[in-house]
Amino acid sequence: MRKTLLAVVLAFCLTAAAFPQTGSAEEKAKQAGAELAANAKSAILMDADTGTIIYEKNSHDKLPPASITKIMTMLLTMEAIDSGKLKLTDMVRTSEYAASMGGSQIFLEPGEEMSVNEMLKGIAMASGNDASVAMAEKIGGTEEAFVQMMNDKAKELGLTDTHFANCNGLPAENHYSSAHDIAVISRELLKHKDITKYTGSYQDYLRKNTQKPFWLVNTNKLVRFYTGADGLKTGYTSEAKFCLSATAVNGNLRAVAVVLGEPNTKTRNEEVAKMFDYMFAQYTTHTIFKPGDPIGTVKVNKGNVKELTLSAGQNYSVLLKKNAKAEGVRHELQVPKEIQAPVQAGQVLGKLVVYQGDKVLKEFELKSPEQVGKASWWKLFKRTTAKLFLVD
Repeated sequence: MRKTLLAVVLAFCLTAAAFPQTGSAEEKAKQAGAELAANAKSAILMDADTGTIIYEKNSHDKLPPASITKIMTMLLTMEAIDSGKLKLTDMVRTSEYAASMGGSQIFLEPGEEMSVNEMLKGIAMASGNDASVAMAEKIGGTEEAFVQMMNDKAKELGLTDTHFANCNGLPAENHYSSAHDIAVISRELLKHKDITKYTGSYQDYLRKNTQKPFWLVNTNKLVRFYTGADGLKTGYTSEAKFCLSATAVNGNLRAVAVVLGEPNTKTRNEEVAKMFDYMFAQYTTHTIFKPGDPIGTVKVNKGNVKELTLSAGQNYSVLLKKNAKAEGVRHELQVPKEIQAPVQAGQVLGKLVVYQGDKVLKEFELKSPEQVGKASWWKLFKRTTAKLFLVD
């Protein structure tokens, strides 16, 4: 009997050793002694540079996002500015509909005009529902058209837990998102470097030199009380409870932390601060390529240029535990030896794969830095004859 029992125990131990448990990001954080976001309904902690998820809790639950919705509104605004469709100095007129928004507002009056710069302040710092609608109407023509743009952008980003019904997060049917999706939108917004000038400011003024000055105080108190915090957006409704998508920088790390359904602002801020502390204490980044660094070349068959030089369009980095060595971290360029013209700017040509040992840590898409058209028959003829006569 004892021999049989011993054999069963031994077999169980061998089986456990052969199939180690990987665990979720939440389980790994708990194993490391970190009880994060205990009071939140849903939460996620992400490295903004690499997109690596460090911790998550019910991160794909579809929940009302309240004013965190405005992160997408700001993203589309920044994209319009960067594309040249808008300028910060452009004036935005307030419609009667925009002025009628309740909740958080900057008290815009029908017909009142403010610059895009001022509207961004009102959205980012004061969470102005009226400013959000005015901005949406400026970009989309109507709020409905702008909301369609928001949903199209969510689809473009590959988000499956999100559907917007308005641009400001006021309670509405079929308006939801998740901690995961909000973190992805936040990370995308942070690619627009100027946004933290708005989200990271603690106080400012609108209508400063008028008879109706409006003092702005950021609803995100972490930008004042947590070193390195510079965004992004708070949210609250009775249905959503207290929500926050926050970001902070420490050295070469930028964290994105999202919590939904917190019981109060104090708990919300404390738990986000603890998430930041955990990431900055435990992790560091290992940079493979910096923006502009050459990565490799690819030949272009029958193109008006013979080859394309691939360079890093962003930081290509991987996230590592601080006590882990970067030994064995290597990268591999995976592109075809030759591509066929024409080539579109931004066309995916291959990828850069980063390994540690045999484990894939990260994959980066490599895109064409420029458009390459087909070479003319005369250029192809000269190339051919040059080869025949060994002349360049």
